[in-house]
Amino acid sequence: MIEDDHGHAKLIEKNIRRANIGNDIVHFDHGDPALEYLFREEVRSAGPLLILLDLNLPDMSGTDILEKVKQDERLRRAPVVVLTTTDDKVEIQRCYDLGCNVYITKPVDYEAFAVAIRQLGLFLSVMQAPEI
Repeated sequence: MIEDDHGHAKLIEKNIRRANIGNDIVHFDHGDPALEYLFREEVRSAGPLLILLDLNLPDMSGTDILEKVKQDERLRRAPVVVLTTTDDKVEIQRCYDLGCNVYITKPVDYEAFAVAIRQLGLFLSVMQAPEI
């Protein structure tokens, strides 16, 4: 999970756990350390991977991360779920063009966001991720 808002990160993890997903969640609040982690050989060859990605990070754009991930021979198969406050139609289309699998706009309303994340957790619990 690449999310700079620690409150949102805790909410996302809490609701993913509520959906009975027990996989490890590695949280990054900046893009550079996230990219360093994702491109480590042991991560690239470890198997199924799902990336939850915020677009508005302190050190780089999430679209830069998305582009780098989707250009990599192994990581490009990893599903990427964009979770962001950006609801600009051009930005949404750009993310899909770069290879994001799901784009979710964070509602400003905390409860609506919690419901959306809970539904995402349920979706992830039945989703099959390709081997990378």
